[in-house]
Amino acid sequence: MARRVTGRAAAERLRADAERVRPEDLGTVVHRADEIRGKVAGRGPLGRFIKDVRLMLALVRDYWRGDYRQVPWWAIAAVAAALLYILNPVDLIPDFIPVVGHIDDATVVAACLLLVEQQLAEYEAWREAAAVGDDGAEQ
Repeated sequence: MARRVTGRAAAERLRADAERVRPEDLGTVVHRADEIRGKVAGRGPLGRFIKDVRLMLALVRDYWRGDYRQVPWWAIAAVAAALLYILNPVDLIPDFIPVVGHIDDATVVAACLLLVEQQLAEYEAWREAAAVGDDGAEQ
Protein backbone atom coordinates (compact mmCIF):
# COMPACT_ATOMS: atom_id res chain seq x y z
CA MET A 1 0.00 0.00 0.00
CA ALA A 2 1.27 3.48 -0.86
CA ARG A 3 2.10 5.75 1.98
CA ARG A 4 -0.16 8.68 2.74
CA VAL A 5 1.28 12.11 2.06
CA THR A 6 0.12 14.94 4.29
CA GLY A 7 0.27 18.63 3.56
CA ARG A 8 2.75 18.98 6.39
CA ALA A 9 5.07 16.32 4.93
CA ALA A 10 4.86 17.98 1.51
CA ALA A 11 5.60 21.41 2.97
CA GLU A 12 8.58 20.05 4.91
CA ARG A 13 9.93 18.34 1.79
CA LEU A 14 9.43 21.54 -0.21
CA ARG A 15 11.30 23.63 2.35
CA ALA A 16 14.18 21.14 2.50
CA ASP A 17 14.41 20.95 -1.30
CA ALA A 18 14.17 24.75 -1.67
CA GLU A 19 17.13 25.21 0.66
CA ARG A 20 19.23 23.14 -1.77
CA VAL A 21 18.16 24.99 -4.95
CA ARG A 22 21.04 26.72 -6.70
CA PRO A 23 20.83 29.31 -9.49
CA GLU A 24 21.83 26.70 -12.09
CA ASP A 25 18.78 24.63 -11.09
CA LEU A 26 16.63 27.36 -12.62
CA GLY A 27 18.21 26.54 -15.97
CA THR A 28 17.23 22.91 -15.49
CA VAL A 29 13.62 23.96 -14.91
CA VAL A 30 13.66 26.23 -17.98
CA HIS A 31 15.21 23.59 -20.23
CA ARG A 32 12.86 20.84 -19.03
CA ALA A 33 9.69 22.98 -19.01
CA ASP A 34 8.05 20.91 -21.75
CA GLU A 35 8.62 17.75 -19.76
CA ILE A 36 7.14 19.36 -16.64
CA ARG A 37 4.11 20.62 -18.60
CA GLY A 38 3.65 17.13 -20.04
CA LYS A 39 3.54 15.53 -16.60
CA VAL A 40 1.02 18.08 -15.36
CA ALA A 41 -1.16 18.03 -18.48
CA GLY A 42 -1.93 14.34 -18.08
CA ARG A 43 -4.91 13.09 -16.21
CA GLY A 44 -4.58 12.65 -12.50
CA PRO A 45 -3.98 14.78 -9.45
CA LEU A 46 -1.54 17.18 -11.13
CA GLY A 47 -3.97 18.09 -13.92
CA ARG A 48 -5.85 20.56 -11.76
CA PHE A 49 -2.67 22.65 -11.41
CA ILE A 50 -1.91 23.14 -15.11
CA LYS A 51 -2.58 26.90 -15.10
CA ASP A 52 -0.59 27.41 -11.89
CA VAL A 53 2.34 25.33 -13.13
CA ARG A 54 2.44 27.31 -16.38
CA LEU A 55 2.62 30.52 -14.35
CA MET A 56 5.32 29.02 -12.12
CA LEU A 57 7.35 27.98 -15.18
CA ALA A 58 7.00 31.47 -16.66
CA LEU A 59 8.15 33.03 -13.37
CA VAL A 60 11.27 30.85 -13.25
CA ARG A 61 12.00 31.56 -16.92
CA ASP A 62 11.64 35.32 -16.51
CA TYR A 63 13.75 35.31 -13.35
CA TRP A 64 16.41 33.14 -15.02
CA ARG A 65 16.55 35.50 -18.02
CA GLY A 66 16.74 38.54 -15.74
CA ASP A 67 13.45 39.97 -17.01
CA TYR A 68 11.72 39.82 -13.62
CA ARG A 69 13.65 40.11 -10.37
CA GLN A 70 10.98 41.60 -8.08
CA VAL A 71 10.65 38.32 -6.19
CA PRO A 72 12.70 37.09 -3.24
CA TRP A 73 15.10 34.19 -3.77
CA TRP A 74 13.24 31.98 -1.27
CA ALA A 75 10.10 32.20 -3.46
CA ILE A 76 12.00 31.35 -6.65
CA ALA A 77 13.75 28.51 -4.84
CA ALA A 78 10.43 27.12 -3.59
CA VAL A 79 8.88 27.28 -7.06
CA ALA A 80 11.93 25.66 -8.66
CA ALA A 81 11.99 22.96 -5.98
CA ALA A 82 8.31 22.14 -6.57
CA LEU A 83 8.81 21.98 -10.34
CA LEU A 84 11.93 19.82 -10.00
CA TYR A 85 9.99 17.58 -7.63
CA ILE A 86 7.52 16.87 -10.43
CA LEU A 87 10.43 15.57 -12.52
CA ASN A 88 11.71 13.27 -9.77
CA PRO A 89 10.30 9.77 -10.43
CA VAL A 90 11.36 8.49 -7.01
CA ASP A 91 9.95 10.84 -4.40
CA LEU A 92 7.64 10.46 -1.39
CA ILE A 93 5.41 8.19 -3.50
CA PRO A 94 7.24 6.83 -6.57
CA ASP A 95 5.59 8.04 -9.79
CA PHE A 96 5.45 4.56 -11.29
CA ILE A 97 2.77 3.47 -8.78
CA PRO A 98 -0.50 3.64 -10.74
CA VAL A 99 -3.03 6.33 -9.80
CA VAL A 100 -1.42 7.42 -6.52
CA GLY A 101 2.09 7.99 -7.89
CA HIS A 102 1.46 11.68 -8.56
CA ILE A 103 -0.51 12.53 -5.43
CA ASP A 104 2.64 13.64 -3.61
CA ASP A 105 3.65 15.78 -6.61
CA ALA A 106 0.26 17.51 -6.48
CA THR A 107 0.55 17.97 -2.71
CA VAL A 108 4.00 19.56 -3.05
CA VAL A 109 2.73 21.89 -5.80
CA ALA A 110 -0.25 22.84 -3.60
CA ALA A 111 2.06 23.55 -0.65
CA CYS A 112 4.23 25.72 -2.91
CA LEU A 113 1.22 27.66 -4.18
CA LEU A 114 0.19 28.43 -0.61
CA LEU A 115 3.70 29.57 0.22
CA VAL A 116 4.23 31.85 -2.80
CA GLU A 117 0.65 32.95 -3.51
CA GLN A 118 1.42 36.66 -3.10
CA GLN A 119 4.59 36.53 -5.21
CA LEU A 120 2.76 34.70 -8.02
CA ALA A 121 -0.07 37.25 -7.94
CA GLU A 122 2.45 40.11 -8.18
CA TYR A 123 4.26 38.38 -11.04
CA GLU A 124 1.00 37.74 -12.90
CA ALA A 125 0.05 41.42 -12.55
CA TRP A 126 3.50 42.40 -13.87
CA ARG A 127 3.04 40.09 -16.88
CA GLU A 128 -0.40 41.49 -17.63
CA ALA A 129 0.89 45.06 -17.39
CA ALA A 130 3.83 44.20 -19.65
CA ALA A 131 1.41 42.78 -22.25
CA VAL A 132 -0.35 46.15 -22.51
CA GLY A 133 1.47 48.94 -24.37
CA ASP A 134 1.83 52.53 -23.19
CA ASP A 135 -1.33 53.47 -25.06
CA GLY A 136 -3.32 50.77 -23.29
CA ALA A 137 -3.62 48.55 -26.35
CA GLU A 138 -2.75 44.88 -26.24
CA GLN A 139 0.61 44.16 -27.80
